[in-house]
Amino acid sequence: MTKVILISQVSLPFSNIGSWTTLYKNYIREEHLIDFIVCPEPKVKWDNVGYSCVVNDLITRVQVKASKNIYLGYFKALRKIFKKGEKYIIQIVDNYGIVAPLTNFLNQTGMRQQVYLQFFYHGFSPFYGDLRYRFFFDTIDEMVVLTNDSYKAHKSYYTVLPTRFSVLYNGIDTTRFFPVSATEKLKLKIKKQVADKTVFVWCSQNRPKKGLHLILDAWKRIYKNRRDIVLWVIGCEIKASQDGVVYWGRIPNQELPGYLQTSDCYLFPTLWHEGFGLSLIEALHCGNYCIASAIGGVPEVMQYGKLGRLIENPHFVTAWEKAILDFIENRREDIRIDSDLYSSKSWNIGMNEIITNAKITLNS
Repeated sequence: MTKVILISQVSLPFSNIGSWTTLYKNYIREEHLIDFIVCPEPKVKWDNVGYSCVVNDLITRVQVKASKNIYLGYFKALRKIFKKGEKYIIQIVDNYGIVAPLTNFLNQTGMRQQVYLQFFYHGFSPFYGDLRYRFFFDTIDEMVVLTNDSYKAHKSYYTVLPTRFSVLYNGIDTTRFFPVSATEKLKLKIKKQVADKTVFVWCSQNRPKKGLHLILDAWKRIYKNRRDIVLWVIGCEIKASQDGVVYWGRIPNQELPGYLQTSDCYLFPTLWHEGFGLSLIEALHCGNYCIASAIGGVPEVMQYGKLGRLIENPHFVTAWEKAILDFIENRREDIRIDSDLYSSKSWNIGMNEIITNAKITLNS
């Protein structure tokens, strides 16, 4: 018998917005293959999966301090699950720090040969830049990345890469993010008082690597001669008022589809190696034309330009200015993506395939 254990540093279900926690939430609702979750005690538990919660009592805190092992509570929770004669697949998401102490724990308990370690990485570029990578990749059994291009980046960067790789594209809830008819879109535009305008959207936290400053610079140049456009900025508060720019601030996640279904073009000027870009595929599924930086996993997500326009020089304000003007003057309405592409449904299927293959490997 092989059981699957997900180790999470946050309580699941997670009450705030998060990419991988949302993916697992959608997954657990369906036909999933997770048997246990090891995490801090949540306020509410899913009723179709087992829990072994991390205890943070006084004894554990003293033991953690004495041992200098911050994951001691997780290993206590694992001991409650482990049974003689059973094998386990342990899933870890983005937590590089737990791998070494977990491996030591498994070796000390004699469980390492009965465990298959799957590490899910939601970045793009290789994480380790020094010799520690050899221990990491010698230790895990499988690395699951978001794109084939991320795998290629790892393969190119490391001279020795002794682990299995898989690719699992991110997925969104396409029952919430979907395009509306032209009639419904006009109604939404009338409601937002933008019926006579082409609506552009930028949505993220306002950090320099997200590129909003480039879009605002380009907008100043464009808006001098165009008053039939508006830029919606979602996710951050106003920094300085600017003609033709509306700041919506942080809006409830359940309201986001309505904004994207109203808009015409989504701007994704990332300046770092995004692993995937969930907001990008949310906009695509809502019928937006997308203009995005050709960085990290973005080109593959955009099917190398098939699903929108890629900016090869995203640090140049003029590149965004030209792309925005080109969309206004030569608007495209013909880009539609399959409802199953980058969907939570396809993610669930992919996850089950990855787990099934791991079980075959562990038991062969």
